[in-house]
Amino acid sequence: MGFHTKKSASMEYLSDRIKSLSVSQTLAMAQKSRDMKEKGIDVINLSIGEPDFNTPDDIKEAAKQAIDDNYTHYPPVPGYPDLRKAISEKFKRENNLDYSPDQVVVSAGGKHSIINVVLSLVNPGEEVIIIAPYWVSYYDQIILAGGKPVVLKTSIKNDFKLTADELEAGINERTRLIIFNSPSNPTGMVYTRAEMQSLARVIEKHEGLFIISDEIYEHIIFTGQHESMASFDFIYDRVITVNGVSKGYAMTGWRIGYIGSPLWLAKAVNKLQGQFTSGVSSIAQRAALAAIKSRGNSQKKMREAFLHRRDLICGLLKDIEGFEIRIPQGAFYVFPDVHSYFGKTDGATTISNSTDLAMYILEKAHVAVVGGVGFGAPDCLRISYAASEDELVEACRRMKDVLERLN
Repeated sequence: MGFHTKKSASMEYLSDRIKSLSVSQTLAMAQKSRDMKEKGIDVINLSIGEPDFNTPDDIKEAAKQAIDDNYTHYPPVPGYPDLRKAISEKFKRENNLDYSPDQVVVSAGGKHSIINVVLSLVNPGEEVIIIAPYWVSYYDQIILAGGKPVVLKTSIKNDFKLTADELEAGINERTRLIIFNSPSNPTGMVYTRAEMQSLARVIEKHEGLFIISDEIYEHIIFTGQHESMASFDFIYDRVITVNGVSKGYAMTGWRIGYIGSPLWLAKAVNKLQGQFTSGVSSIAQRAALAAIKSRGNSQKKMREAFLHRRDLICGLLKDIEGFEIRIPQGAFYVFPDVHSYFGKTDGATTISNSTDLAMYILEKAHVAVVGGVGFGAPDCLRISYAASEDELVEACRRMKDVLERLN
């Protein structure tokens, strides 16, 4: 029988690296809602960034077949050759991008792909530009790499989009990387090709400046067509395209992401991954191969369902006084500005910020949403509409009811 001193359990022994990281607000709110559900509380969870559809049957069958075919040994670090070839062909077919299989690295989800690139490119003290509102993990991944996050803020008045002049103003000799996301999590906004080209021209002027283009929501777009940043040939060799199967194929739990990048960087990511995780799940890779080669209509059905839900929830949210919204053009989030509630009270609780408002909605309405602080937009809430239509209607009814108590 061992013993533990009080000191041995102290947080003082944790590294500065881990102390510097914050907990993901989206995952924290999802956990709170699960905890309440376990206590028997009827919580509607609109906090999680996950399609509420099941993985299509043909993809699941491919995974079962992979087990029978004994895909149970260590896979190559950057992914199976046939999967990387299929991803290369997908890039050409869907995005008109030329990435050879050697320029592709498969990782454990898009999040893993991004941190691989950040760690491979960014030295301590170098700056990385992120555009607020941004996905919650970008900021902390930069901190983990020893880099300095430089947050360029946008506003709802400009549909949460960054202009070329704003980007230029944020760049200096220490800027190494930009992280770009369209369609956007959390706003759902989609940059037009002209808007992207204006940003690309700024990048072109700065030698040694690279950009991660996070395109994980490319298949969930409602207006126009998806544009890839690497399609601008004058910056192709400075773009790292990040994608995966989680959102477009309802495969969040399979944990497969990938990059297309300059060959020298793909080799660096392969080297890094070889010391961290090696190759990712063999069975998940075989499922991902089936997904990427699939010619089924599951993506079309999901996109149509999300479009219908978007129109439904936006109509309902417009009836809640104090919610200022923009109609999202992709992904499955709406991102209302709710600052008009700050300073209001129901007599017992006073709302100081969007985190307070999210907790108030969770505790009083039993609806889980996420405050915008973790997204770099403290005046806003992120609401996911990856839920059934009945749940969306009931959630909005509950929110409207409890928010009317604040004055």
